[in-house]
Amino acid sequence: MKPTSFDYTVPSTVGEAVALLADEEREAKVVAGGQSLIPMLNMRLARPEVLVDISRIPELGRLRVDESGSLRVGAAVRQARAAADTEVRGGWPLLAAAIEHIGHPQIRNRGTVCGSLAHHDPAAELPTAALALDARFVITGPRGTRTVTAEDFFVATFATAVEADELLTEVVFPPLPADHGWAFEELTRRHGDFATVGVAVVLERDAAAGVVSSARVVFSGAGPVPVRLPGAEEALVGSDAGEEPRAAAARAALAGLTPSDDVHATAEYRREGAAHLLVRACTTAWERC
Repeated sequence: MKPTSFDYTVPSTVGEAVALLADEEREAKVVAGGQSLIPMLNMRLARPEVLVDISRIPELGRLRVDESGSLRVGAAVRQARAAADTEVRGGWPLLAAAIEHIGHPQIRNRGTVCGSLAHHDPAAELPTAALALDARFVITGPRGTRTVTAEDFFVATFATAVEADELLTEVVFPPLPADHGWAFEELTRRHGDFATVGVAVVLERDAAAGVVSSARVVFSGAGPVPVRLPGAEEALVGSDAGEEPRAAAARAALAGLTPSDDVHATAEYRREGAAHLLVRACTTAWERC
């Protein structure tokens, strides 16, 4: 299978890239790692006239912790690089774990963190991790730069808040509290497959009271966007994350999730799987607090 013909350009600055994307005469698509776009081109599901390769823009290759303690991941940072970084693994281990669930090493060596987020397959790992970690998205376009929260960034399947003439330049992960625990779990048929359903859990512990003081529970594969489930979070907050609170959180998942049937799994199977994963994830997250 072959793509339709297209022009290929490699800008050296964000401004050049945005100018190419803002050209109304020709449809342009951004490419960095190409792990989602290239298969779509080959199957002719995408037919851009211009590919804008952002992988050689120096500022987009930055991976750093800023003065506020937030992790900033540029649009050209490869997934494997982020997962192996000592600061990422120490301060944002859930992000590193989510990346390690993505496909196979060959994919992670080429794919970018921001590319997966901008592509937004709701079964993918990084959108779920971004919502669980309360990420912020920096978007640059001809009208300037704006920042969007994770809740507002994911719009629908394969759709985000990034407009056609804009570029996701950076994703920012705020620092996590010292007394926090995390877990990332997936249900897959085979290693490297897209998950049938998955869950990310972040718990903060009140050390004095010995209870959960805050919780974030986010599911993948349960809707057109990552699904945060307040009912499950409420079941955990104020508890010791013991057997009964975990069971209550699982019941909230069974009642609150509305996944769809497809060729891979029924909605009922996904709900049951989500509830089971949540119990396991809550146990692990509490142990890590």
